[in-house]
Amino acid sequence: MKEDQIRYLQRGRDVLLWKLDGLSEYDARRPMVRTGTNLLGLVKHMAGVEAGYFGSVFNRPLTDPIPWKTDDADENDEMWATPGESREFIIDVYRRVWVHADETIAALDLNSPGSVPWWPDDRRAVTLDLILSHVVAEVNRHAGHADILRELIDGEVGFRPEAINLTEGFDWDAHRIRLEQAARAAV
Repeated sequence: MKEDQIRYLQRGRDVLLWKLDGLSEYDARRPMVRTGTNLLGLVKHMAGVEAGYFGSVFNRPLTDPIPWKTDDADENDEMWATPGESREFIIDVYRRVWVHADETIAALDLNSPGSVPWWPDDRRAVTLDLILSHVVAEVNRHAGHADILRELIDGEVGFRPEAINLTEGFDWDAHRIRLEQAARAAV
């Protein structure tokens, strides 16, 4: 079971990074929706998420703290890349967090206890199993966001270059028109 969770965690991580492949700095950073969600920001956010859940929750803090996780940071600072934070820098931080998270996962049993200080008192007591499930869901949720953002940017889709998960030869433009017509007819 632990191996399955690790596999799904890594798949989500890989998707997030793959969605950056081949994009300009602008496209990797630009806000695509009203809330400002952007591809590089999703990677930066997940670095913070994994550092917290596999670090402080199990009293295994990172030896090198995440630079953007400071006491004076704005609430959404981890959701976008500043001009001074290169793509390579953010990806490197995320990969270092992966190593730390994977070490925590390997060192602990699924029933190992932890405490999430930012959760409500009645839910703070957790196990590695719960946190691993939570982070797998979180990374894959954001990988789904990344799918949509990348499709909006340049039409690229899928979760791996060799497995885009779309029917080959299907007329997606005609399909979209059909769906638009159905939506308008329903009102």
